[in-house]
Amino acid sequence: MGLRREARELALQMLYALDSNSAAGLRETLQIFREERSDVAGKVREFAEELVQGVYAQRTVLDEAIRSRSKNWSLTRMPRIDLNVMRMAAYELMFRSDIPKKVTINEAIEIVRRYGDKESPAFVNGILDEIEACAKTDVTGEE
Repeated sequence: MGLRREARELALQMLYALDSNSAAGLRETLQIFREERSDVAGKVREFAEELVQGVYAQRTVLDEAIRSRSKNWSLTRMPRIDLNVMRMAAYELMFRSDIPKKVTINEAIEIVRRYGDKESPAFVNGILDEIEACAKTDVTGEE
């Protein structure tokens, strides 16, 4: 497994923990993971924390991007794994121009294939493809 995949999976765990225990803030959640996962390499931890902090800071924008593209699904009905993988990937698609968009989508699909249910990859792929198309339009001005 590559360093970025490992970082994305660690970020997913942190985002899930934040979602599950909203009383624990970002700083506390990051600290708990630093202590409990002291075995994680520095570059992995750094990228994972960048993702978590970015998702946390842009959560309202990310949730709206996901909500507006999910037909007949409210965010509260979505499986937590799927939603957090989509938040993370949407963050990369919308705010991280240094990461190729296809890589982001492929990584998200592989992660939900591993941690989600059997419908997760198709659902996540559909939402992220639409976000990617809009992000591309926003950047290039083309459709």
